[in-house]
Formats: sequence, C-alpha cells, structure tokens
Amino acid sequence: MTQRVFGVAGWKNSGKTTMTERLVAELAGRGWRIATVKHAHHDADVDHDGTDSFRHRQAGAREVALVTGRRWALMHELRGEPEPTLGEVLDRLSPCDLVLIEGYKREAHAKLELRRRGAKEATPLAPGDPSIVAIAADFPVDDATLPAFHLDDIGAIADFIERVTGLVSPAAPPAI
Repeated sequence: MTQRVFGVAGWKNSGKTTMTERLVAELAGRGWRIATVKHAHHDADVDHDGTDSFRHRQAGAREVALVTGRRWALMHELRGEPEPTLGEVLDRLSPCDLVLIEGYKREAHAKLELRRRGAKEATPLAPGDPSIVAIAADFPVDDATLPAFHLDDIGAIADFIERVTGLVSPAAPPAI
C-alpha cells in the first residue's frame, strides 16, 4: 500500500503548526494512527547542551538514539551531507494511517493552503501549485476553484482529508 500523506502549507505566521496540531488531535481522536513531519528552515535542535545525548553528538556520533520507558528518539547528524529528501524521511517512519506534513510547500503531495490575516506574506500559493487541493482561511476566499474552509472548521477539514487521502470512501458520510 502506498503511504498516505497530506500537507499543511502556508507563509510564515499563517498558523501551520496550530493547524497541524489540531488536525492530529482530530484525526487521532477518530482512531487513525497519525505521524507528522515538520520541516524547519532554521538550525532547530531537539537536544541541548549538558545532556548525555548532546555530548555523544558533540563527540562525533553520527546517530544517537535516546530511549526511555515512555519514548525514543533518533537524532542523525548530517555532518556536511545534504538534507534528506521528504521521501527519504517518509521511508524512515513507522507504519501509520496518515502522515501529516507541515511545511515542504514546494513538494508535490496534496496540501491544504493556510491563509491568515497578519501572515508574513499574503500572496496565494494555490494559483501556482496544482498540489494544493483546498484552502483554509480566517477570511472569505474569493477563488472558488478549490474547496475553502474556515481555519477553525477542523471537523470539516479532517473529513476532507479523510476523503482525499482514501482513509474513507468518497461516498462515506462525514464522521459524527
């Protein structure tokens, strides 16, 4: 079976993280196993100075697995290698029902474009990106060529994602 993916894209301050968080909660609450991939454009770090795993990485370890009784994490240092492609990251994930992808707005997977008053940029992404299949905004959307949702209509957006990704049949009634 092909891995199901769906993206949340938009300009800075459009609410991508909040939307992704709300969709994870909604879809997981419906019983789906959800994974996420977040693309950061800055030097983000999940570890910090003083921890044992940080010291392992600083000493030169290429990969460090941190394992506890509640969770585990695998950190991979690129050490000059190119950033992995989205496909390479997806290949490393455990099996799940759906991967929600935050960011990666230039990739070709199906995406929800977020538009928000006060975002860093207001130029719509959809006209130049055929992989955008719907829009969510905090104002009325004029281009009626795509389904449009209010940013707070998480239930309807989740219903749409279930249909678009094949989690449910397109003819299936919306979840109650």
